Amino acid sequence: MKNKTVSPYALEEYFSSGYEESANPFITSDSRKWGKHVALLGSLFAFLFLIISYGFKTFSPPLSSLFLVFVYFLAGTPSLIRSLEDIFDWDINIQVLMTLAALLSVLIGSELEGGLLLVLFALSEALEETVTQKTKGALNALHKLSPTTAYIVNSDGTVYAKSVREIELGTTILVKAGEVVPLDGIVIDGASYINLSHLTGESVPVSKKIGDEVPAGALNTDGSLTIQVTKTSSESTLSKIIRLITEAQESKPQLERILTKFSRQYASTIILLSLAFGLFLPLIFHAMPYVGKGGSIYRALAFLIAASPCALIIATPTAYLSAISVCARRGILLKGGIVLDALAKCKILAFDKTGTLTTGKLSCSQIEIVGDEISQSDAIAIAAGLERSAHHPIAEAVIQYAESLNIPQKPITDAKVIAGKGVEGFIDNNKAVIGSPEFILSLIPNQTRKTQIQEKLSHSGHVVTLLLVKDTVLIFHFKDELRPGMHATIKKLKEKLQVVMLTGDHKENANYVGKAVGIEQIFSELSPEDKLNKIRELSRQKPLMMIGDGINDAPALTQAMCGIAMGTIGSATAIEAADVVLLRDDLASIYWLHKKSIQTLSIVRQNVIFALLIILLATSLSITGVIPLWLAVILHEGSTVTVGCNSLRLFIR
Repeated sequence: MKNKTVSPYALEEYFSSGYEESANPFITSDSRKWGKHVALLGSLFAFLFLIISYGFKTFSPPLSSLFLVFVYFLAGTPSLIRSLEDIFDWDINIQVLMTLAALLSVLIGSELEGGLLLVLFALSEALEETVTQKTKGALNALHKLSPTTAYIVNSDGTVYAKSVREIELGTTILVKAGEVVPLDGIVIDGASYINLSHLTGESVPVSKKIGDEVPAGALNTDGSLTIQVTKTSSESTLSKIIRLITEAQESKPQLERILTKFSRQYASTIILLSLAFGLFLPLIFHAMPYVGKGGSIYRALAFLIAASPCALIIATPTAYLSAISVCARRGILLKGGIVLDALAKCKILAFDKTGTLTTGKLSCSQIEIVGDEISQSDAIAIAAGLERSAHHPIAEAVIQYAESLNIPQKPITDAKVIAGKGVEGFIDNNKAVIGSPEFILSLIPNQTRKTQIQEKLSHSGHVVTLLLVKDTVLIFHFKDELRPGMHATIKKLKEKLQVVMLTGDHKENANYVGKAVGIEQIFSELSPEDKLNKIRELSRQKPLMMIGDGINDAPALTQAMCGIAMGTIGSATAIEAADVVLLRDDLASIYWLHKKSIQTLSIVRQNVIFALLIILLATSLSITGVIPLWLAVILHEGSTVTVGCNSLRLFIR
């Protein structure tokens, strides 16, 4: 290995990331190529030597034995070391069982069968390790994306590098063009476009300027940004995503926990049974010898191999890890494999409305004018001029509406924002006021006109604001914009699930949104407590999953069998409470996720049933002497590889 200088930050990243050894920063790129998948390469070389040993067996036994030594060295040494470590820890497991079987094969003169067992066991373990690394690909990619250093900007303008773990809140950092944002923060200087595709899957660059928030993990594409840190490395957006994926991969479903616990007692039981068969079968069947191809020891050894539940033990983790990984690549974070079990059982899907079915962005849908002292276009121009002084969704909607009609804003003098009520100002020495219905109605002296307006408002199912100019009142109606494609999404979901809406909004607006997206079962005007109680009520009928984004949805998300939060616009509370986080806020992916959860359970069942059938078949045939030792080895290891490959089918989208 060449001399190589390694920064302490790179070393820190390596030890904290959980990478395989080939990612060690001390290893050169040339050495890294040889170090990658070293277990798989070793087992493949052992397999090659085993074939050569079989080839020389007939006409050159010494050469056959020589190559067999290489087989035992390459495939047997790692297995023996791990088995001895397990025995010292009083952990009699599958590894110990396989190593014992290989050694006993040598003692009864079946060295080639023992070598075959070691090679196939090493191959299946190496393939399992490769599968596991593949399923953790999304996590490793995020670790590589996460910078270990950031450039600190001093008050005198000097810049120096510092580990992100040591940077405190409020620190000013510099992110140059082409660099990944190391920590969450607010832009205090500069402007640039950032790419969030690694975090949300959205490939369209987003413009960021002074005052905008920037998440860790975003790629700064063109200009430099000076950012004030708002979250430490442990609380950054990227760190939370990495933590969620890690927790998901380490969280084991119930079936997997049962099988893992069962394997330890099972291994000890099989070893004792094999010993009993080897010692007592000749006493039961008097014609059976102890040694030889048909002897009790040979059969007991074949039984020991055939009964090893390697395929059964990896049946569940490989399937769940594959599913979790493919979901993460699609922008869906699962908090454990157990979530897939819950998703597959759900029969009801409950949607929150605002921010979930809708974008939360208002748009002007209708205008009513009461009075005739000014024209509608002039009234819209005045409203846009007044709202220029305000900063809230209704003001933005009014200004955008005027722009869509190519109506220029009227110049307003002495504009003043009245907190919680509206904005007032003067146009051509006439007072103009825009604001909430209650505020504007209080300014109208004409009771007849007031009653006329109240009548119109009583039939409105939308958010409204009123403009008063002279004696004319303009009623702006707003609607919450629906997410694109929601009607098609809901229609598809209804093929598999009962879809309902739960919202705190008033009945008219809820019904409008429900009708627009195709949801018939609507529960409106719900407080957070009401929403929680409704979730409990529906859950008693059928298992339910809930999708929401706000703090008020957190209790309901926790109560549901499976809670799903919107990752981009969702509140931190909702994300923490949920079992699933949609990083891209893509509701169309729910249908895919539900289907994937059902597919995962199906593959788990296939793996378990197949592994059990192979164990029952192979043990029955081996103890009765129907199949030889080498065929028991192939059945055992072949089932393990088959189960692992079957789990990889989950990567097919």
